[in-house]
Amino acid sequence: MAKDDRIISIDHLSKSFGDKKVLDDINLYVRRGEFLTLLGPSGCGKTTLLRMIAGFLQPDEGVITLDGKDIAGLPPHMRPLNTVFQRYALFPHLDVYDNIAFGLKLKKTPEDEIDKRVRRVLKLVAMSDYEDRDVETLSGGQQQRIAIARAIVNQPKVLLLDEPLAALDLKMRKDMQIELKEMHKKLGITFIYVTHDQEEALTLSDTIVVINEGKIQQIGSPIDIYNEPVNAFVADFIGESNILKGRMLRDRRVAFIKHEFDCVDEGFGEDVPVDVVVRPEDIYFTTDPAKCQFTAKVNSCTFKGVHYEMWVDTDTGYELMIQDYDPYPVGSEVMLYIDPDDIQVMKKERTANSYPAKVTGEGKVEFLDTEFECDTEGFAEGDEVIATIRFEKVDLLDHEEEADLTGNVVFILYMGNHYHLTVKTEAGENIWVDTNDIWDKGDFVGIKILPKDIKLSKATAANE
Repeated sequence: MAKDDRIISIDHLSKSFGDKKVLDDINLYVRRGEFLTLLGPSGCGKTTLLRMIAGFLQPDEGVITLDGKDIAGLPPHMRPLNTVFQRYALFPHLDVYDNIAFGLKLKKTPEDEIDKRVRRVLKLVAMSDYEDRDVETLSGGQQQRIAIARAIVNQPKVLLLDEPLAALDLKMRKDMQIELKEMHKKLGITFIYVTHDQEEALTLSDTIVVINEGKIQQIGSPIDIYNEPVNAFVADFIGESNILKGRMLRDRRVAFIKHEFDCVDEGFGEDVPVDVVVRPEDIYFTTDPAKCQFTAKVNSCTFKGVHYEMWVDTDTGYELMIQDYDPYPVGSEVMLYIDPDDIQVMKKERTANSYPAKVTGEGKVEFLDTEFECDTEGFAEGDEVIATIRFEKVDLLDHEEEADLTGNVVFILYMGNHYHLTVKTEAGENIWVDTNDIWDKGDFVGIKILPKDIKLSKATAANE
């Protein structure tokens, strides 16, 4: 892509509030006329990024350029951008026409030009007969249209939208998604849209930027993000997924759920741990024993309007979700297969918990701001080491008394026969846990690690 096709470029952008790093080295560009969506869970940093583009916040580090010019220090009203917020912030004392005309009047735009522009955008948002209405008499969807009209009447180069449909009911939200997409096509300007709604992002966007904990996880088209997620977080966050531990045996051959499958992935190496994603609509039923790759028993079947959602227990003890247009009765034995093209293999982000640590004495080591007992043979007090703990060796407790440290469950991933949890400690560090116990996101937990389960290695060797 030619650089002059970029309207906004963001380079090495970081932002902290106190000790919390909200955005961490963000690199991103937005093409002219593009509908780009910043997608992620609450608190991931997407609105902070939007507010920095708008000029309401200043970055700690990094550069934002608009049409090739650094806009650092340029106040919001001097930027050729307009923002539509979740709360529409309409002026209750002004009617629809004057709400839309407000910004133009501030700029001392001639009255005939104001009238022409206001009537044009009223038509664009399908509100032509409402110019004399009190905004407080409008429905939520109508107020949202007026907020968009007020923004686009100023003819911004970029329209910023911060979860503008969040306050609407489901049907209105879906209707407005279609209208927004049509509006974007007619206007031809750049849209940057913030949402935590995956379906909304897939419906509206040319490009999706998936953000988690202040870092960009993946950038791509809706089809790429859905069909080729780069890690387990993206696969879990975008749509329904079966995410499973696997082992890449060799190019185009992978093992998971204790069966081997052909796949299309290459370049992972031989006999290496991987994560595997199979979408529920990509597991197929068959009555042909020659086509069957594994068998299962149906344990639930729920009608979802367009398809049936079934949970099955495989012949090797894994639970999978399947979506199909035809229902299979609970308790029935079924034969299943997966096409090679429908298996997505991903590199594992980590295979164990690993932390920089320091030996504090014989049989003692400190990491995660906590002193633990462990075998320190071969190391001396003061040595810098790496402490490694396997995921399944971390115990979570519902009380603090016997715990080494405490934290909150911030992410839960079901992996077919166990849960993979991310727990954020009070010091702000993550620890990952494999467990069969059921925890909820947000649960406050105690964390216990036995001395025999902490393995030490030389820091230099581990870092090479």
